Amino acid sequence: MKRFNITGVCIPEKHYMVNLTEKVDKIINDYILQGAYFTINRARQYGKTTIMNALDMRLSKEYIVLNLSFEAADDYFTNLQVFVNGIAMDITEELRRNGAENSIIEEWGQKIEGDYPLKMLGRKISSLCTRYDKRVVLMIDESDRSSDNQIFLSFLGMLREKYLKREAGKDTTFQTVILSGVYDVKNMKLKNCPETEKKYNSPWNIAVDFQVDMSFSKREISGMLEEYGRDTGISMDVLGISEKIYFYTGGYPLLVSWICKWIDESGAKEWTIKNVENAEKELLRSDNTLFDDMVKNVENNRNLRKTIRGILLDGLQLPFVKSDPVINLGAMFGILSEKNGEVVIANVIFETFLYNHMVAGKLQSQYFGGM
Repeated sequence: MKRFNITGVCIPEKHYMVNLTEKVDKIINDYILQGAYFTINRARQYGKTTIMNALDMRLSKEYIVLNLSFEAADDYFTNLQVFVNGIAMDITEELRRNGAENSIIEEWGQKIEGDYPLKMLGRKISSLCTRYDKRVVLMIDESDRSSDNQIFLSFLGMLREKYLKREAGKDTTFQTVILSGVYDVKNMKLKNCPETEKKYNSPWNIAVDFQVDMSFSKREISGMLEEYGRDTGISMDVLGISEKIYFYTGGYPLLVSWICKWIDESGAKEWTIKNVENAEKELLRSDNTLFDDMVKNVENNRNLRKTIRGILLDGLQLPFVKSDPVINLGAMFGILSEKNGEVVIANVIFETFLYNHMVAGKLQSQYFGGM
């Protein structure tokens, strides 16, 4: 029997999940068919890996999809030679998964040596894309986990050069490159450098802006609950429940799934608004990696913390301007969003959690400060 999932990738055959068809169709039509390179930047546990896998499944009939991940690739960033051979090894495995000819697999399996490893990797890419009748798509999940940004930026520079030559009719390369991660590539230095340092000169300036809404709409939540109701025979006011879940979560994928999972596992014979309210209260009391990550991001970025504190405790009103580094960072973490042109906390659950966090810190500061 299917379950609601809050860990790892969601699989349609195993988990209750919203129908991703419209999102996948839009990505294919607006980006991949256009040969665009782009980055899916969303907060932690926002469904990035799930959408990448859904794209892989849809594209695999007409494209060669190289679906890579940097999640366990920290040792790739020792030096450029190691990085290039690590990427080549992963592509070899993906070609094998795609049923590539043995000669192509053997070519990619040969170690890249010499003084210009990126040039050699670029030649392999051109050879691969020339020999296949199908177009080739490169996808890299967790692309912002690189421990040495310069190595990764050099790799992006090579992809950029090949993209520009392709557009001029001088090279053959990937149809599309999709990077997925929390951090925008142009701001990757934000993870490891002081807040005063910024890095905007990224070779990824060829990438188009990714405008697909990754949050779950009320209609998408309703579709998931309708499927659940059909499978289990449990009755509910689907529209009312969906609206209440959306009210608390703003459509944040993990929060939606967490509430549904809690109600399902509570053994309720019928889903009610009260169930959703109880689930929201339980979520706020729980220890979870999403809240841990949010607190870490807030506490490690002084100006972001001051902005959130001002909004929640002092009624601070700010225009939503993505060019502002603090606002952009808060939006990238999924904490801040825009409403009627102003900066707001992204959803009711985050607002409540962060308000309690800020008040607790303020009260302790006042108490200990007076001792």
